Amino acid sequence: MRLATFNVNSIRRRAGHVRRFLDRKQPDLLFLQELKCKTEECPGLEFEGSGYRLHAVGQSGGRNGVAVLGRIPFEVVSEALPGDDADTQARYIEVSAAGMRVAGIYLPNGNSGGDEGFGYKLAWMARLREVAKARLDAFLPFAILGDFNVCPTELDLAPRALPPTDALVRPETRAAWRALEHLGLTDAVRALHPGDRLYTYWDYGANFDANVGLRIDHALLSPELAERLTGAEVDVAPRSEESPSDHTPVLVELAA
Repeated sequence: MRLATFNVNSIRRRAGHVRRFLDRKQPDLLFLQELKCKTEECPGLEFEGSGYRLHAVGQSGGRNGVAVLGRIPFEVVSEALPGDDADTQARYIEVSAAGMRVAGIYLPNGNSGGDEGFGYKLAWMARLREVAKARLDAFLPFAILGDFNVCPTELDLAPRALPPTDALVRPETRAAWRALEHLGLTDAVRALHPGDRLYTYWDYGANFDANVGLRIDHALLSPELAERLTGAEVDVAPRSEESPSDHTPVLVELAA
């Protein structure tokens, strides 16, 4: 079983990047973030020839948006993060597939909007923790994949890549990340690459060639799935292609 996540930074511009990733790595479920289009504008027909079904949750105004592509049967159980009915941003999708619950997320960045924007990030993380706790308390095999906009430790960003005041590394953000881990969730990439500097995001410009990056795209696994973890990788190939996203995919493999 292969699960993957990819912040595409516009699905209409990067459908070819996604299709090539699907062809090369053949994940069973791929979660996408930052669609930057309405639901009805998402190019689902682009992927049907590859044997994948798309379910998108878009947003008007060219912002946010998440989706899942599956080559195995899946049922969408939620298109919004529970806990705040007033939150209309398209940042969460959860599916049931192969005896698992898997959520795909686009966690708020937190650097825009001042204190209010950062407060929204922390509140969103607290709501995510409540969902994760409920799934774990029910002993559901559960995973969260996506763009978390969190560098959990100093190992997860190039030296001096961000100031300590950046929302991705602020103490409150890292504490909220640890609160997720303390529920019993396992950071799949870090579990198999404990000391490696692996990055999933490089700003446009010379940062990719210089490897001045951040690890902000993650896969968290419940104990049942962590026991099945056999592989975890950051696939840098899409970031090397022409007109790439500023992110690159993360792929995890689970034993049957």
